[in-house]
Amino acid sequence: MGYKRLGDYIREVNVRNRELKVTNLLGLSVSKEFMPSIANTIGTDMSTYKVVERNQLVYIADTSRRGDKIAIGLLDKYDNAIVSQAYTVFEVIDHEQLLPEYLMMWFRRPEFDRYARFHSHGSAREIFDWDELCDVQLPIPSITRQREIVSEYETLTNRIRLNNQMILHLEATAQALYRKMFVDNIDKENLPEGWRMGTLGDYVELSQGIQVEVEDQSLIKYKGYNRFIRIIDYTPNTTEPPRYVNISNKRYFSTREDVIMIRYGDAGTVCRRLEGIIANNLFKITPILSITRNYVYHFLKSDTIQKLVKSSAASSTMPAITHKAVKDLECIIPPSTIMQEFDTIISIIERDICLKSDEISKLTELQSLLLSKMGK
Repeated sequence: MGYKRLGDYIREVNVRNRELKVTNLLGLSVSKEFMPSIANTIGTDMSTYKVVERNQLVYIADTSRRGDKIAIGLLDKYDNAIVSQAYTVFEVIDHEQLLPEYLMMWFRRPEFDRYARFHSHGSAREIFDWDELCDVQLPIPSITRQREIVSEYETLTNRIRLNNQMILHLEATAQALYRKMFVDNIDKENLPEGWRMGTLGDYVELSQGIQVEVEDQSLIKYKGYNRFIRIIDYTPNTTEPPRYVNISNKRYFSTREDVIMIRYGDAGTVCRRLEGIIANNLFKITPILSITRNYVYHFLKSDTIQKLVKSSAASSTMPAITHKAVKDLECIIPPSTIMQEFDTIISIIERDICLKSDEISKLTELQSLLLSKMGK
């Protein structure tokens, strides 16, 4: 199967929102997904924005500020939307020759990101312009084979989406149980017998991560290398490959059960379920007295505590959470029997979540394998 020039199969589209009929403003991420725009549009003339229709594609030509990624996406979840004038909108000319979904799979390949970065040019900022995109060479099999490949990929994608939905449901169930046992109808001024108030710092230890040089996933086979856990690894739908470091220090090592909090950026966000050495923009929260990791995790995930933590982080120039802010959090300490009852139930839910997470990892590997085979 020979390679074909992409420019023979696509054309640029430049339709403006002149009549202001489209109001759904979307942005585009380096994970190649459309997302609701957070731009302040007050007083903005929305008639100059570009209209995107279902099955059309959009890309951002400026690649200099996005690391090794190029932001490009297929509009498949909306009938239409509007995007910034700086974006390039294009479409496949004939869907019986090239499926937009197949083309989007090609754009998801890490090899395409590397190609786009290599062919970007400019002085003040680097651009992967329209002519460069048109010069992309890719294999275009029969439309029947394209449909088969897309169907295989979408089956994996749908399974990943279903598992993520189930994880969210399990998380919500666990959080509801926490609220029922430790928040609802609990009067802090008149606690039941055996319950007491305390500050989190009296019951946990905080360990900050480490800053080191990281290496790629090929080193996983070498003894002494551990995965290096960064903020991006806790980002939903991340396409960033794992990184590894030759460090085994227990102080910086996190297990799947450990409670991890993001220190900068999305400061205060609580995570878990990844195993490896944690980066310096994360810290691990380890119980040392009377309470369990499950209790600490759901205490910190509760709405009230998240608001306190986020407000504390936002008070600095760069959103950041300090050790002191976490340690000073007021918390209820129930009797050990009640704590263990909660822990037993939550451990069952956590086991199911981990099984779903493991399946997502395997399905994601299969997706990567399918994408890699497109070039062969």
